[in-house]
Amino acid sequence: MTQLTDALRAAAAAGEHDRASGLALVVAASVSNQAGAAVGALAFPAIGPVGVVAVRQIVTALVLTASVRPRLRTLRRGQWMPIIGLALAFSVMNLGLYAAVERIGLGLAVTLEFLGPLAVAILSSRRRTDIACAMLAGVGVVVLTDPGPSTDLVGIALALTAAAAWAGYILLNRAVGRRVPGIQGTAAASLLTGLAWLPVAALWFLAHPPTPLALVLAATCGVLASVIPYVFDLLALRRIPASLFGTLTSLNPVWAALAGWAVLGQLLTVQAWVGLSLIVTANAVVSLRGARLRPTRLTGG
Repeated sequence: MTQLTDALRAAAAAGEHDRASGLALVVAASVSNQAGAAVGALAFPAIGPVGVVAVRQIVTALVLTASVRPRLRTLRRGQWMPIIGLALAFSVMNLGLYAAVERIGLGLAVTLEFLGPLAVAILSSRRRTDIACAMLAGVGVVVLTDPGPSTDLVGIALALTAAAAWAGYILLNRAVGRRVPGIQGTAAASLLTGLAWLPVAALWFLAHPPTPLALVLAATCGVLASVIPYVFDLLALRRIPASLFGTLTSLNPVWAALAGWAVLGQLLTVQAWVGLSLIVTANAVVSLRGARLRPTRLTGG
């Protein structure tokens, strides 16, 4: 009897340890993601958002291809179509976000981008609570953007474009997951994206010669904002429920605002923090209630 009790206590302790490590991994992934975006923004004066996104996509493709080694020759046409769509979503999502960051700041851009996964989750549900969350997020957007003559509408439009691309990415990633085993599809899409950005990078850097520091910053962005979150999130999902993972992921705009302040010196007004809090709350409630579709953090802003 004593041995059984000791075994149960050991199992409970192991479960608590897994949960704690899972929580730590999610938080670390979120902080790394937003810190990476902030570091990438430091390279904007030298190579702009296009240059940063190009380096980030290429670095991500190199790492994923080397670690996963996707079997491209075995893929059929029906598998290639969503993979191509996923590669396009990668590019639009990251370029839209980074172009928005340059104009409106990291905190505001990432918060607006999170409307993408929120919209997917709400549209897949008919529950009154989720509809109420949609209305709450709408109020948050109005408070956050503070529409007026001085509002940067282009920056907001770019962030919303990134949000739409993220929503498309979620749906496409779901389709890829059904048609391609494991993470072969995601790795193939990442490789395709990296190859597509190679000529863009070559032409862009001919017109905008990069400094060594800018390349290092952009490459660091790729590691912090893509590679580390991808690995940490995979490990975390083995230790904690998906609903808790989604709730913690919803805090990304907060980490983005803090990273923008710490790294870039970008400050949010009290009004902006109120709007951000409303959108984060809406995301967290929907995630906690078990929305059917979850954002994948491979390249989330």
